[in-house]
Amino acid sequence: MGGSALIYQEKFQAHLAESFIHLNRLNNAITALEKKYTFLLTPSEFKEMIVHDQDLAFSDQVIYRFSKLQDCMGAKLFKSYLLSQGENVDKPFLDILNQLEKLQILNVDKWFELRDIRNSIAHHYEDDVNVTMGLVNMIYKSRNDLDNILKALQSARTG
Repeated sequence: MGGSALIYQEKFQAHLAESFIHLNRLNNAITALEKKYTFLLTPSEFKEMIVHDQDLAFSDQVIYRFSKLQDCMGAKLFKSYLLSQGENVDKPFLDILNQLEKLQILNVDKWFELRDIRNSIAHHYEDDVNVTMGLVNMIYKSRNDLDNILKALQSARTG
C-alpha cells in the first residue's frame, strides 16, 4: 500500500470512528429518554420532557449528535471511503452519493431525507415546540438508517 493510500485509509478509519461516536451518543441519549417516555413522542410527553432539565439535555443531545453525525458522514466519511478505494472524489456530491448507492452503501433518496432532517434542525430548531418534537421523532425513526450506512461502510472496507 502506497503512502497516500495509507493516509486515505487512516482518514477513513478516523472518520468512521468519529461517526460511530456520534451515533453511540445519540443512541445513549435516546435510551435515557426511553426510560421515562414512549417513542414516538406525543405533544404532551414532549412538553413534559422539556420542563425537566436533564430530559431536555438528552433531547438536545439527540438533535446535536444527529446533526454532527450527518455532517461528518456527508462532509468527510463518504469522500474518505472512496479515496481509500482509489476513487476520484473531485465531482459533485450527488455523483458521490450515486457511486455509494451503486456500491450498496446507501440509498440516495433516503440520504436526502436524512439531510432534510439535518437542514430542518439548522433552520427551525427551538423555534417551535411541535417542530422540535417532530425532529426528535424523525431522528428516532431514522437512526437505524445511519447505523446501516456506517455498518455497510465498515464491512465494505474490511470485507
